Amino acid sequence: MHVTGTHFTRFADRTEAGRRLAARLGHLAGPDTVIVALPRGGVPVAAEVAAALGAPLDICVIRKLGVPYQPELGMGAIGEDGVRVLNEQVIRFSSVTDGQLAEVERRERTELARRARRYRGDRPPADLRGRTVVVVDDGIATGSTARAACRIVRERGAGRVVLAVPVAPADWAERLDEVADELVCVDTPSPFYAIGEFYADFSQTEDEEVLRLLAEAARGDPPGASAGVDRELLLPVTGVRLAGRLTVPAGARGVVVFAHGSGSGRHSPRNRHVAEYLNRTGLATLLFDLLTEAEEPDRRNVFDVALLGGRLTAVARRLGPAEGGPDATVPETRGLPLGLFGASTGAAAALHTAAELGPAVRAVVSRGGRPDLAAPDTLARVRAPTLLVVGSLDPTVLDLNRRARSRLRCETGLAVVPHASHLFEEPGTLDRVAELAADWFLRHLPRPVGPGSA
Repeated sequence: MHVTGTHFTRFADRTEAGRRLAARLGHLAGPDTVIVALPRGGVPVAAEVAAALGAPLDICVIRKLGVPYQPELGMGAIGEDGVRVLNEQVIRFSSVTDGQLAEVERRERTELARRARRYRGDRPPADLRGRTVVVVDDGIATGSTARAACRIVRERGAGRVVLAVPVAPADWAERLDEVADELVCVDTPSPFYAIGEFYADFSQTEDEEVLRLLAEAARGDPPGASAGVDRELLLPVTGVRLAGRLTVPAGARGVVVFAHGSGSGRHSPRNRHVAEYLNRTGLATLLFDLLTEAEEPDRRNVFDVALLGGRLTAVARRLGPAEGGPDATVPETRGLPLGLFGASTGAAAALHTAAELGPAVRAVVSRGGRPDLAAPDTLARVRAPTLLVVGSLDPTVLDLNRRARSRLRCETGLAVVPHASHLFEEPGTLDRVAELAADWFLRHLPRPVGPGSA
């Protein structure tokens, strides 16, 4: 994949970081996957990943060995099962003596034993034998704790080890490629001084939160669970009634409206695949038919961007986005930040709506779309960050997307999915679209406000 035009944006908190990380891990969903978190800060991140992948959540208790006069700088780590990892370079550079190292290790082993008892009680560690184990933390600095955790899960019989974090230094793969079979990271900004600088809220995770999240995962509840919504609805718009499917997971972070130019948005298997993935990452979705059954046979309607965009705009207003007007009629989404996902000519409709609603639309994603069908002055008025996703085997549409992108005056990204044709029918390519879309929306949708927020 090739992505251009993006830049790093700080995570609001560990929950958002977990959702954005989960968007990169969809290919690991399956019955043989286990998520293993590094307490304490890694647990809120891992809880979101476990919920998105439908995987069990366990912990691997690790304690960093911090330099005595600079505790945030790791000179090594210790973990369960007697694992001990030292960073000889940091020890030499910091002039740490054997006595100082021994004292730090003694103190941290006491704390490690306390936390292991506190978090596990009498519950044994999860059975990892032969399974895919995703080791999750809130970030990597020196990598000592991650290295120790990967060693532990490997020694416990993991068949495949994946190390996944929201943020890490640019050279993290060179340092850690031998400890895991796969490395996954949302962003590797440079310069990199400390993990906390990439979070708006990096407050300490308390034991009580760790215990709550582990208990929720054991029950199969989503993090912060409450009842979600999944229902059909009819939306009256400019003299017609449009059918839609609304899905709002518990604690939804935002709502994404799908626009498909053929009028089959509610039933499109590709849109439904992407929507289900977004739901697993905590985003609400509305799939609806831009055209009625009577209008669909007339192909001129499929390319009528003014008609499609006008209807999409009216529907978006009814969802009650945070900066929307008084037209809200869907209580479950009121106050949720709004994103738009357009496919085919629906991409032009999405950009039409983004231009019309201004700040009420917070992000747009196009899948194999025709943004070039939107009028040039419409494209120039779009302010919502816009990601254009195109298959590498779709050269004509790729060229049209590049031309449309040159007319946009907002933050833009162009993602070219390798080995993908126009409909993304090749194995794994639609999963990649879903991951890219989820990451873009979670990156750009702010925290919700009002009754629709969790």
